[in-house]
Amino acid sequence: MGHGSDHGHGHGHDKVELPDYRQWKVEGTPLEEVQRRLARRGLRDPWARNEVWRYHGGFARPITVTEIFTRGLKWGVAAFVIALGIEYTLFPPKKNGGHH
Repeated sequence: MGHGSDHGHGHGHDKVELPDYRQWKVEGTPLEEVQRRLARRGLRDPWARNEVWRYHGGFARPITVTEIFTRGLKWGVAAFVIALGIEYTLFPPKKNGGHH
């Protein structure tokens, strides 16, 4: 029994449901200008529609500098505090009374 066999175990080998390609329109995106410039030279980009999703929905919103620093900061600080706690619990500092 090779890869082509269906064992019914649900290992993710089902057919992937893709969105309809006609929902993406180049009109109203920066790619429209690219298509216009190509058309002046007698060319067109048949794959431009595959890039339109970048300009719609949540992907179209620019990321701010504040988001860059705050998005992972809370998880980073939490991980640092946990690591520091583990280090001080497992390897407490030696109290020998001197600096060296």
